[in-house]
Amino acid sequence: MPDLGVTLSASDIEAIVTELLPRRDPQAAASVLGAGSDDIESGRAWLAAASEHGLAVPTWPRRYGGLDADEAQVATVAEVLGRFAVPDMYPYAVGLDLVGPILLESGTDEQRDRWLAAISSGTEIWCQMFSEPDAGSDLANIGTRARRDGDEWVISGQKVWTSRGPYSRWGMCLARTDPDQVKHRGLTMFAVDMEADGVEVRPLHQMNGDEHFSEVFAADVRVTDDDRLGDEGQGWAIAMAVLAHERAGLGGSGGGLDPSGGFGWLRRLRELGRLDDPVIADRAMSIYVRQRAAAWTAARVAHAVEHGNETGSGGSGGKLRLVRVFKERTNLMKEAIGPAGLLAGDGHVEFLTGPSMSIRGGTDEVQRNIIGERVLGLPPEPRPDKGVSYAELKSQGLT
Repeated sequence: MPDLGVTLSASDIEAIVTELLPRRDPQAAASVLGAGSDDIESGRAWLAAASEHGLAVPTWPRRYGGLDADEAQVATVAEVLGRFAVPDMYPYAVGLDLVGPILLESGTDEQRDRWLAAISSGTEIWCQMFSEPDAGSDLANIGTRARRDGDEWVISGQKVWTSRGPYSRWGMCLARTDPDQVKHRGLTMFAVDMEADGVEVRPLHQMNGDEHFSEVFAADVRVTDDDRLGDEGQGWAIAMAVLAHERAGLGGSGGGLDPSGGFGWLRRLRELGRLDDPVIADRAMSIYVRQRAAAWTAARVAHAVEHGNETGSGGSGGKLRLVRVFKERTNLMKEAIGPAGLLAGDGHVEFLTGPSMSIRGGTDEVQRNIIGERVLGLPPEPRPDKGVSYAELKSQGLT
């Protein structure tokens, strides 16, 4: 085995991965955000093996299963892994792409030692407990409460659209710790044991057959203060950092919307003979061009993330492009295939997954507001809740 104390070359990495994974079949359909699949074990096996070599999370410190890799080596790892059939990492993406970076940025040494190695090896899966029935696009409107009780917090409330909820060991939960603050303040982030007393997870059945999302009910769930992520009252800032990582990561290997090499749909159209139709061909080329542009945007955002720069607006633009590409592509495939495109099989799951793309990681409307206000300098939307405490908004029925 190559020495992990030195920089791995492309040939070193290829030699390692050849022992772990088969070569990627360019004709094989790629999994999209776990759609149509609840395969957890193949991803866990890959992470367990990859973490021994630092390949699953190369930018992380070696002690947590990474390589301490610089930008050049990260690119080398990605290029080599692109040749192999890496399992769908959707079940593990919250831990790898969101929780891990937040722990590295804001966690304590004890929290990093306790959780990061388990995340990188696939031992523990995390979910994201943000949205609520009354707090979707307006995330700051959350009502889940966390009340201090000595060295513990008592959490009560309801979350919805909790990704990976049914099979997660831990949940990253945003809760309100001070209702007398304005609603964007008085929030704190916690790690919640999904097996703790008072936690109930109810899967939500989606129209594409998946049950990755869930409702989570917390009834007086006790969380030790050691499981608080960041300072008390810092929850909104951490949540915004999480969402920036999420939007930037939607175009990466964990998000399932990878724009850089996903052109199997074009090959499929050619196999079906549909590119001989000039109308189909014109639509296909328009999508292809937008997909290439989305890939460049994703690469730029990823570069900004690696260098610690602000990514919210760039991630928003990239997400909008990727969502448009995905929905147009799946619609085109369904129409090109004909009535059979509505049957289980060729593109069926992806077509039924398409509408959800506009609400994952923040709605399209939220992304456009971010771009309008932060990039174009347009006036912000009227905010009657600005400067008013959450408790007062609640009493006035404005939450």
